[in-house]
Amino acid sequence: MEFSPPLQPATLIKRYKRFLADVVTPEGQVMTIHCANTGAMTGCATPGDTVWYSTSDNAKRKYPHSWEITQTSQNHLICINTLRANQLVAEALSQKNIPELSEYSVIKPEMKYGSENSRIDFLLSGDGLPDCFIEVKSVTLLENNHGYFPDAVTVRGQKHLRELTIIAKEGKRAILLFAVLHTGIYEVSTAAHIDKQYAKLLDEAIESGVEVLCYQVDINTQKMLLGQNIKFTSIK
Repeated sequence: MEFSPPLQPATLIKRYKRFLADVVTPEGQVMTIHCANTGAMTGCATPGDTVWYSTSDNAKRKYPHSWEITQTSQNHLICINTLRANQLVAEALSQKNIPELSEYSVIKPEMKYGSENSRIDFLLSGDGLPDCFIEVKSVTLLENNHGYFPDAVTVRGQKHLRELTIIAKEGKRAILLFAVLHTGIYEVSTAAHIDKQYAKLLDEAIESGVEVLCYQVDINTQKMLLGQNIKFTSIK
């Protein structure tokens, strides 16, 4: 995935109202940009950090600029646009760049499923293969040199785990795929200290046959792509 037109830098003043952030450009212009991230963004939105933003040519947008990447004082790059995770996974699936899933020939995004009125991020199928349900989650929380998910209590995420557990018990393939959007994270664990119920449900899901894949995303200010498989550890 390449950024076109190229991203531009600015300095973060503050994030507010969840979807907005004020930044100042190198020329001294203060402007408001859109933030496509509803999460806590812990460690990803420190005033004074560098923001890399994209620009839309859609004249109808109230805020044409979108916050894409945070460059921290430790020089870590964090993609805070959570929409990018699914785009990166879709790209990797179509190019057969996820070895565990390369045998599937049909990729269907955003399919309704489950008893709790959910949408699965990707439904894969192929000749002689069990249907494969993939839920994608973005990982950006870094604490004590370790990555964690989630960064806040996630009722929606808990629902997704319940749905995946049922799928696995039905004999289909169910996968939770963590896309690590932080260049300082090399191993991921469940954040039981933040969402104990999510950690409990994930343990139950794994015991029921849900697979967990964890892929680091290679990030720079020109492009991103799904990179190497890294270690995931469930913390009870």
